Amino acid sequence: MTFGAAWIRRFAVLMYLLLGAGALGVVGLGGAALVAVADLPRVPSPLSRIIEAPPTEIFAATGERIMLLGGREFVSLDRVAPSFLQAVVATEDHRFWNHHGIDKLRIVKALWITLARPGRVEGASTITQQLAKNLFFSFERSWLRKLREMLVALQIEAAYDKRTILEAYVNQIPFGARAYGIEQASRTYFNKPAMDLTLAQSALLAGLPKSPTYYNPHRHPERAKSRQRIVLDRMVAVGYITRQQADAAAAAPLELVEGESRAGSGSYFIDWVMRELEQQFGPDVVYHGGLRVTTTLDPQMQRIAVEAVQRSLARLDETMGTSTEAPSVEAVQAALAAVESRTGAVKAMVGGRDYRQSEYNRAVQSRRQPGSGFKPFVYYSAMERLKIHPATVVVDRPVRIPIPGAGDWTPRNFDRRYQGPMILKQALMRSVNTISAQLVARTGPAAVVDTARRCGIESPLAPVYSVALGTSEVSPLEMAGAFATLATGGVRHPPFGIRRVEDAHGRVIAEHIAGGDQVLDPLVTYQLVDMLRAVVDQGTARVIREMGFNLPAAGKTGTTNNYQDAWFTGFTPTLSVCTWVGFDNNRPLRDSRGVGLTGGRAAAPIWTEFMRRATEGDPYRDFPVPDGIRFDTVDPVTGRPLPADAGGMRVALPAGIPAGDDAPEGHWE
Repeated sequence: MTFGAAWIRRFAVLMYLLLGAGALGVVGLGGAALVAVADLPRVPSPLSRIIEAPPTEIFAATGERIMLLGGREFVSLDRVAPSFLQAVVATEDHRFWNHHGIDKLRIVKALWITLARPGRVEGASTITQQLAKNLFFSFERSWLRKLREMLVALQIEAAYDKRTILEAYVNQIPFGARAYGIEQASRTYFNKPAMDLTLAQSALLAGLPKSPTYYNPHRHPERAKSRQRIVLDRMVAVGYITRQQADAAAAAPLELVEGESRAGSGSYFIDWVMRELEQQFGPDVVYHGGLRVTTTLDPQMQRIAVEAVQRSLARLDETMGTSTEAPSVEAVQAALAAVESRTGAVKAMVGGRDYRQSEYNRAVQSRRQPGSGFKPFVYYSAMERLKIHPATVVVDRPVRIPIPGAGDWTPRNFDRRYQGPMILKQALMRSVNTISAQLVARTGPAAVVDTARRCGIESPLAPVYSVALGTSEVSPLEMAGAFATLATGGVRHPPFGIRRVEDAHGRVIAEHIAGGDQVLDPLVTYQLVDMLRAVVDQGTARVIREMGFNLPAAGKTGTTNNYQDAWFTGFTPTLSVCTWVGFDNNRPLRDSRGVGLTGGRAAAPIWTEFMRRATEGDPYRDFPVPDGIRFDTVDPVTGRPLPADAGGMRVALPAGIPAGDDAPEGHWE
């Protein structure tokens, strides 16, 4: 074969390969197009139906609707301020009036960026494509999705004029604060109809859809103003306004309505429920799936809880000499969680002094040291494992507990004094630290952690001796749920906020089935409850009786080192409530004279004000006494039996156990 013939043969083979590759490419593109076209939805007629996704409704336990999610309020373009329409077109798609659904120049730019930066798919969506994307497809970033977007955009542009397309777009975009569409956004942020928006307000709103949370003007006003300036500059560049108009609008104050108008008194609770729903069903289903969600919220209790927190904090501001106008991080905060003991249903929740100032939910998200509020778990562990009881004599004295590999632990009492011998009930009533330390030294920290876990505490707990004094951090909702286990005689009902979820057709797709587990010994639990009643009647929480709450109740105060946290968690036979007070920045709680505020002084009054009104009209209901319990009157120092009228302390004891036992043997010097 000659050289020329061989060259021609190679050239022919190369051409066949190129033609084959081209054919395969055409087939591949055709296949991709067929795949894309196969799943395309039909464009509705009229186009306004494209935003008819059913809203999700959230109801209180009473049946009262407390939130509507995802519903959109449609307005025609002639009811929208022209300045907003100009702002949104200048920002999102300045060639909107000239293209046919696809902006070729933006596609070329996006392609260049995508090729120059491998792994990044750059967007080039027009307003029409965004309408298609938001209503038809997932938010996955892929070329197949982009192809489908383009095809649907072409369909929309072929069927409808530009004003109809823009009208559908401005009625469906999200603006944050649960506002969908320009009319809801205008009323949410400025309490006015969309047709009355000023240039400054229009530019602000037009900038929000890029990232409604990041640019939220209530939480991030500087970011919102910066984004507003970008929108105004785009309007100048496109020719909609002059530079002078832009500068004047940028200098205008935001004039937002005070707080987000949709933030009702149950907002902390609703946010908690929303997180649960999104984790279970996903945001798209929650906001646009037409769900009917029945929650456990009691609207009346919720209103009472909000008022109790706000009134009590106002009094604390006076006591402490703090400013009510201080930023949330510098203002004294409070949290309240109320749990129905026999079911675990959360009836009320307050996560801070004002949701409009801070959406941080301290009832759920904040974990703080509970201090002496953790002692009930210590006492239960000791009574269960050491077979001691409320009349067992213990000694309040200096304690030194060796810690392998570290220095000795030498806990001190709150008042730095020691009172000598006393019965166990007296020790818990007075919240004696050295007694708790001796008990945990005898049981071991792991036993206390185990008890707390059985009651429902899920936060990380360090198995160290200081756990007896509440050094591991927990949330108020956890504490309310854990103490509810004590109120029910040791039956645990985990706290929950969602009772039932139905789909848009009324089918039940999720439901909470009530049921509890017996996790504690009923006899030991009742003895502990009886001891905690003394805390309320005569001990560190006696302010509750002084403030006029007279129903049977039990609970425990808590105060951490340097007065950074004040707690009270208490319960009746039907309701368990935890209240916490403190600063977000861990500043000490002190009055205007520099005296530290304890749980009894700062947190228990909130609990009392709430419970007085929440239980108003309730019948007198005592804690049920289980079989195997008897009552004796004993000397609070020696534990010896006394006549009922001799001024001793009444104790609940296991039947068959004589009062007056000596203290457990052993000293931990």
